[in-house]
Amino acid sequence: MKNLLKPLSLAFFIAATLPTQSAYIRTSPPANTIIPATSPSPHFCEAIGGPATEAGESLIQTSDGGYAIAGSTTSFGAGGGDVYVVKLNAKGNLQWTKTIGGPENEEGNFLIQTSDGGYVIAGATNSFGAGDKDVYVVKLDAHGNLQWTKTIGGEYYDEGTSLIQTSDGGYAIAGYTESFGAGEWDVYVVKLDAKGNLQWTKTIGGPESEWGNYLIRTSDGGYAIAGTTTSFGAGWKDVYVVKLDAHGNLQWTKTIGGPKDDWGKSLIQTSDGGYAIAGYTESFGAGEWDVYVVKLDAKGNLQWTKTIGGPGYEIGFSLIQTSDGGYAIAGSYHLVDDNESVANVVVKLDAHGNLQWTKTIGGEYFDWGDPSLIQTSDGGYAIAGATYSFGEGGLDVYVVKLDKNGNACCAVSQTPQVGSGGTLGSPTPSIGSGGTLTSPTPSTSSGGTLTNQCP
Repeated sequence: MKNLLKPLSLAFFIAATLPTQSAYIRTSPPANTIIPATSPSPHFCEAIGGPATEAGESLIQTSDGGYAIAGSTTSFGAGGGDVYVVKLNAKGNLQWTKTIGGPENEEGNFLIQTSDGGYVIAGATNSFGAGDKDVYVVKLDAHGNLQWTKTIGGEYYDEGTSLIQTSDGGYAIAGYTESFGAGEWDVYVVKLDAKGNLQWTKTIGGPESEWGNYLIRTSDGGYAIAGTTTSFGAGWKDVYVVKLDAHGNLQWTKTIGGPKDDWGKSLIQTSDGGYAIAGYTESFGAGEWDVYVVKLDAKGNLQWTKTIGGPGYEIGFSLIQTSDGGYAIAGSYHLVDDNESVANVVVKLDAHGNLQWTKTIGGEYFDWGDPSLIQTSDGGYAIAGATYSFGEGGLDVYVVKLDKNGNACCAVSQTPQVGSGGTLGSPTPSIGSGGTLTSPTPSTSSGGTLTNQCP
């Protein structure tokens, strides 16, 4: 087996290193507390889960004005970990939960609502497929009932991190593969038709390792992927941006970074036809790691970069362009001298990357995960991640609704330092393909208690 380990899920890495439950006095409200509301609230802060570990990885606002979250659970389901899907209404009340998985481990990394009102989740499975871990794609109907699942991969580790529905009704998934490609790991792109049948796969990478973390459909009908490379660039790891045409053919790649580690975690196409990437940097900024935002034009030329952070660790996971033309980023904030204080953070920038406000969200202990951010239909924001401070178990899914200024009962204003930095490169990677498709039948169930911090 190739010897370079894949990046760990931060939520489950933290869960594995947390103190035992008895080490802390929990500050959550009583179990099964659901606070009724007579009208949609501008904000709420809620935890959903059971006695073990749950984490939210992907959040959407649904067509009915509510919310859906995909992630993972070890409290419920068929195996060590199952895909976990939670549906809330517009007031934040729990409607239903679903688990999907087999006897080993499944992860739900990315969620979309499909044109038929249902849902598709991309992630990874150890229970099914061709190798150690396969890309896992799950299709549910509008009520969360299972319609089909697919695995795609080879002999080693292959994972899906991001997903879109394509104009032909099918799906495209991005992630990374250890089974195929030119190096230890390669960016992996999979195209399925509307029924989940495999149409094509692509690998993009160099002699070392590349990871694809976020996929978008571009205005020209092609695709763009943001991730990380160790084969190319200015340092040990650089932000990596890949542009493909509609058939998966390579158009260009870009690296952005400095002498140390720089990661690309999220990508959007901006209103001017260019691109913006959020991640984190060790090469620049005020502390150990800073939130890193990179703006490119439509051809991938560098326009500006921003670092946002303090003396500790700040990581940007999720990026959106806001209705005012600016940007908002969800990430995590960790004090360098306090191993027990980890919080979610939301950063608001204007259209030029200037800082407008930041908020940290959480309680007394660990509140992290890989948070996902959306702008809601009322102009506010919602974030999903994981909390150890509140809820039923070690980690719970954490869902926070903010108003348009970032206010919520669990949000605190912060004033970080702002900087910039980064060298642009244009490497030429190797291109390949590969992957076996299977259609397993997993077990399904449900479970989870909702607690509310904002009575």
